[in-house]
Parts: sequence; structure tokens; C-alpha cells
Amino acid sequence: MGEAVVPIIATLAFAYLLVPIVYTVAFSFNDSVRTNLVWRGFTLEAWRNPCGAPQVCRALVNSLQVGLIATAVATVLGTLIAIALVRYRFRGRALANLLVFLPMSTPEVVLGAALLAQFLSLRVNPGFGTVVLAHVMFCISFVVVTVKARVATLDPRLEEAAADLYASPVQAFWRVTFPLLLPGIAAAALLAFSLSFDDFIITNFNSGSFTTFPKFVYVSATRGIPPQANVIGSAMFVLALLLVVAVQLVTVSRRRRR
Repeated sequence: MGEAVVPIIATLAFAYLLVPIVYTVAFSFNDSVRTNLVWRGFTLEAWRNPCGAPQVCRALVNSLQVGLIATAVATVLGTLIAIALVRYRFRGRALANLLVFLPMSTPEVVLGAALLAQFLSLRVNPGFGTVVLAHVMFCISFVVVTVKARVATLDPRLEEAAADLYASPVQAFWRVTFPLLLPGIAAAALLAFSLSFDDFIITNFNSGSFTTFPKFVYVSATRGIPPQANVIGSAMFVLALLLVVAVQLVTVSRRRRR
């Protein structure tokens, strides 16, 4: 009996986590009229016209633009910071490590309000630019932590061996260090993009009239999220699932070859 407790609890936990996803997918097929709170029948209309709801696709494009820009900037800066923190000794290194963790440990409400106060004190109008800056700020911390773990596992003697073979520091980085860091950098970039695309609290503080997809969903929730938003959410979930499966298949294939 004791051996069955853990599988039962795990199954219940997974079921609890999957309930919102099942609801989202199911109501993307709902034949709604004005609200999408009550099941009225099965239809494929929302899937045929995912941009049918006003502003839903504009909000999606806004989230994708913010996410891609924030991810690119945060990944580059976070990778450089991670390498510096692991490989080099300098004054203020301990303080830099502490500052990296601050955005991760600070509540989003506090972080969003503080950023808004900073932007207003600088007389910067909230909008696309402020949202990108805010996302870059909190995404960098997650990139640094992820890439640091990868950098810590690398053997510095590999770069020394490249130098012995007359490789310049730049050549050693691009031909030895960077390929070994690439899996960690890719994982950090995916994490940063998912955090940026999903963020609502910090975005809501610093967006002004600029609307992202999570903000659109929040505003629409009072009258029932339109099925088109459920369609987009379901499609994003399926794409993420396919990506995870593809990565796992590639990993298994490489292990078998080795």
C-alpha cells in the first residue's frame, strides 16, 4: 500500500495542473456568442478565424515582439555576466552575485511599482519601450543563473589546450567554449522568452495603453475570455510540447550514438 501512495499523489498533482489546460483547449471549441463562460456547443469557428476577436492578434504580436527583443538582449548580457562571475575574480564579485538574485527574490508587485516610479521620475511615458526594459531586467537574472551552472561544469583546461594549439582567445571562445555553452544558452533563452511572454504584473504596471496577450486575457476575463484567446493559448501549449518532445528525441538519439 505504501508503494502506491507516491504514484497516486503524483497522478492527482498532474491532474490538478492539467485542469486549466484542458479547460482552455475545450473552450477554444465553444460556440460562444457574447461570453465564453458557458458551454454552448462544439464548433471550429474560432480555429478557422483565430483573429476574430478584436485586438487579440495585435496583443499576441506585441507579446512576441517584446519577448523576442527582451530574450535576445537578456541572453547576450546574461551570458557575458555569467562567464565573468564564474571565470574571473574582481572587486564587487560577491555584490554582483547578490544583485543578480535580487530581481528573482523581489515580489513582482514591488518590482513593477518600483520600475514605474523610476520611469515616471525620468519622465518616460509607459509603453513598448518601458515594457521591453522591464522584461530585460528580470529576465537577465534567470539567464545568468542558468548559464552559470553550465559554465561551472566546463573544464578551463580545454581553452588552455586550444591556446597551446595557437588559437587566439577569440578563436578559443567561438570554437571551444561557445559550442559547449550553447545548450545552456539555449535553455536560458527559452526560459527568458517564456517568462517574458507570460508576464502580467510587471507589464501591467509599465505598459500604459500598450497591450500584451496576458494583459488582453486579464481585461477580457470579466466578460469571458473569447474562444480565439483560448485557441492561441492552446496553440502555444502544443508548440511548447512539441518542442520539448523534439529536444528529448534529439537527446536520446545522441546518447544512443555515443
